[in-house]
Amino acid sequence: MTTITSLHQLDLSKRYTYADYLKWQFKERVELLKGGILPMVAPNPTHQKISMNLSGILWTHLRKSGCSVFAAPFDVRLPLPTNKTTDDKVDTVVQPDLCVVCDLAKIEKRGCIGAPDLVIEILSPSNSKREMRDKYELYEEAGVLEYWIVDPIHRNVLVYILKDEKFISTMRPLVDEDILTVHVFPDLKVDLSEVFPEEKEED
Repeated sequence: MTTITSLHQLDLSKRYTYADYLKWQFKERVELLKGGILPMVAPNPTHQKISMNLSGILWTHLRKSGCSVFAAPFDVRLPLPTNKTTDDKVDTVVQPDLCVVCDLAKIEKRGCIGAPDLVIEILSPSNSKREMRDKYELYEEAGVLEYWIVDPIHRNVLVYILKDEKFISTMRPLVDEDILTVHVFPDLKVDLSEVFPEEKEED
């Protein structure tokens, strides 16, 4: 069997599983969405500042709660609807920018198996379509309880919560002057002025 040491050796039109993913030995980061390969690009400084700010806020609040905060790169495997979680059956592996997992039985040495309670994705020019459509549907189907889409350019956050197995939005887009009350942790309120960098930076 050929050793895969470069993304260019793969046929991006084919479907793959987590068993395939584990065999790849290249440095490029990729995700699998229902078997399809999605290459990832290195985040820019603004993206990283927002991620670090949110990570700090979440960790400070949740560190004694029993829930854990994880930042990318961190593999989240979302099993097929049949719940067959063997490596050759799982066809979705994502690396959310941030996620919170409260059921620590889902955590093992290779990452998370199953839906996190909270997922946060930070948009960039290369992934906006993916987060707005493909991952929205994926996280909804997987049962993520709360999903945030953070837009660094427009400095706002879209919040979706799961109700009756469907995402709903209960509020307008929240801007950097707003306070975000976290649905899955109602005692946590996030001042978005502390999340976005003080000065907008060009990508």
